[in-house]
Amino acid sequence: MVVTICGSTRFKKEIEAVAHDLTLQNHIVLAPHVFHHMEDEEMPMELKIRLDNLHKEKINMSDAIFVVNVNGYIGESTYGEIDWANRMKKEVFFLVEPPKPEDAKSNVQENVVEAEPVEEVAEPAETPNE
Repeated sequence: MVVTICGSTRFKKEIEAVAHDLTLQNHIVLAPHVFHHMEDEEMPMELKIRLDNLHKEKINMSDAIFVVNVNGYIGESTYGEIDWANRMKKEVFFLVEPPKPEDAKSNVQENVVEAEPVEEVAEPAETPNE
């Protein structure tokens, strides 16, 4: 199987470990090779867009993606890659299984605090025409 690794580039060591393990399991592994988060570099937007598009091409060539979501973290770019993989009908695997939507909803509901009723605000008085 051809697998593209997705995840925040701040997880370089974890991405490399997953690539190692998948390779030993006889998978062809495509992965990011520019780790700007690890290098504390600010990436120009044009380069970021080019690398994001290149990564989508890797996903297109793959049978599946493997999301390296250390401690459940999934950033904006990785969410986009997951969405792209789903739209391209690719299998999606996770290092840490994300919560199911119904679990996420119940977790949110547990933390909801009942709001106090708000008094209605009177309509502003009309101002005379000058």
